[in-house]
Amino acid sequence: MQSSLNVEKIRNDFPIFKNNPDLIFLDNASTTQKPQKVIDTISHYYENYNSNIHRGIYTIAEKATTAFEETRDKTATFIGANDKESIVFTRGTTESINLVANSLGHNLKPGDEVLITEMEHHSNIVPWQLICEKTGASLKYIPIYKDGKMDLSNPYKYFTEKTKIVSVIHQSNVFGTVNPIEDFVNLAHEVDALIVVDGAQSAPHHSVNVSELGCDFFAFSGHKMLGPTGVGVLYARPGLLEGMNPFMGGGEMIQNVTMKKSTWNDIPWKFEAGTPNIAQVIGLGAAIDYLNEIGMETIAEYEKELLNYGQDRLQKISGLTIYGKAEEKGAVISFNLENIHPHDIAHILDNSGIAIRAGHHCAQPIMRCLNIPATNRASFYIYNTFSEIDSLIEGLINTIDLFS
Repeated sequence: MQSSLNVEKIRNDFPIFKNNPDLIFLDNASTTQKPQKVIDTISHYYENYNSNIHRGIYTIAEKATTAFEETRDKTATFIGANDKESIVFTRGTTESINLVANSLGHNLKPGDEVLITEMEHHSNIVPWQLICEKTGASLKYIPIYKDGKMDLSNPYKYFTEKTKIVSVIHQSNVFGTVNPIEDFVNLAHEVDALIVVDGAQSAPHHSVNVSELGCDFFAFSGHKMLGPTGVGVLYARPGLLEGMNPFMGGGEMIQNVTMKKSTWNDIPWKFEAGTPNIAQVIGLGAAIDYLNEIGMETIAEYEKELLNYGQDRLQKISGLTIYGKAEEKGAVISFNLENIHPHDIAHILDNSGIAIRAGHHCAQPIMRCLNIPATNRASFYIYNTFSEIDSLIEGLINTIDLFS
């Protein structure tokens, strides 16, 4: 099948495929592989100008500071933020959401409500449970249907004058469902609530413009978009960070410290306590450059081709169930084979070099809604091919034969 992307050229940029020629990596919703450009950028930092940032006035410290802050500029542009001071670097989406929950949480009180959905990843459930337990606020959620969609036909059942914070996933890591974030934003703001968007599964795969979305916060991770592990991003709408308490205290995030009182650094450094993840942030900048060279629209178009081809082929397998039927869907396919446990399927496929995910995908409420313990999940990215999907199909058919 003819693709819209020169995938073979792209695959040559990823050393893991050269070092593992039989590897078929279909677990990109969990993490992505790294192009040589990202690996070299991180190595170059450590080999040539490894130092702490912001405080040092010697040459390599200034170079490291420049590279670190240039990534802040790149990140703001990448997601359509108008102000680089709106970008806070964290360790990942999980920390970004925890930052918001803890920094805004002190404003919550009994009678207030935090609204999430049943579709959320655990990292967008547990922080809100903790903060609601601490403050006495209530945690509400919008239920999902078994087809992987939500019903907003009666939104005022959930969005009320008690709603203070709304936190919702942009693209489901289980169903692939792309939620109508603009609708959520409008409904949240209509009741004067702040809205947090978990963009871990959306930012790597299609163009995101937070200014157009109108969300108050947007969180995502570097390792899901060709960057290193240990780096994430929190975007906050201009003006919000100034009124929030720091999430962590220590060096860098302070302006003045006495034995009685401390004052905070300017935004965004107020929220970046301690020595930051310098190498990872610089590596993220290289990943953004790589994605921009390809083009996010081109990436989204190619992933749609992979998704359509994969779904068409999978649904022809007798006894296979696909979960997630939304019209707007990312390149994620969760499925099960009748009478075969997902872990057995994943193990057998691994013997053929095919890496897929099996489990609850940090989304146990979704599994309970579907009344299943787990699913298999194949998730695609720019270096995957149609022939790899053919190999997945062949592996599944062989698995069925093995259990028959």
